[in-house]
Amino acid sequence: MPFIVLISAITVAGIDQLLKFLVAEYLKPVSSVNVIPGLFSLTYVENKGAAFGIMSNMRWVFIVFTLIIVAILIYIVIKNEIKSKLFIVSAILLIGGGIGNLIDRIFNGYVIDYLSLSFFPPVCNFADYCITFGSVILVIYLIFFSNFFKDNKKVKADE
Repeated sequence: MPFIVLISAITVAGIDQLLKFLVAEYLKPVSSVNVIPGLFSLTYVENKGAAFGIMSNMRWVFIVFTLIIVAILIYIVIKNEIKSKLFIVSAILLIGGGIGNLIDRIFNGYVIDYLSLSFFPPVCNFADYCITFGSVILVIYLIFFSNFFKDNKKVKADE
């Protein structure tokens, strides 16, 4: 299973990088294109920070943080026999999205964003949405389907 998770995560990162290449090649020269007027547009942005551009120009903080999180997830996937499909999907999205944005930060010094929704202010990218959905799935898994919180309560009750 670890092999499938890692190959899938690399595929997610590859899709992200292909989309960013196409955006840089074809969208950057025109800056923005309305896809669904008033709802969805493609807008080229070079983001040197996190969401909303916060922590701008802290490239190495993001690189180190991403490397640590990705390494922890890969370690968990390799060392544990995880059978939960929720955790596996979460790990694939988090690792793949993390690697996708990590590549941008290392080689460009910024992340290419391009997905703009009128009701959600920051311009994002495929990797960002993978990380977001992966995080939500991980929280759902931890709260409802794992023993993560149950074991802690049991230990406290036994003390």
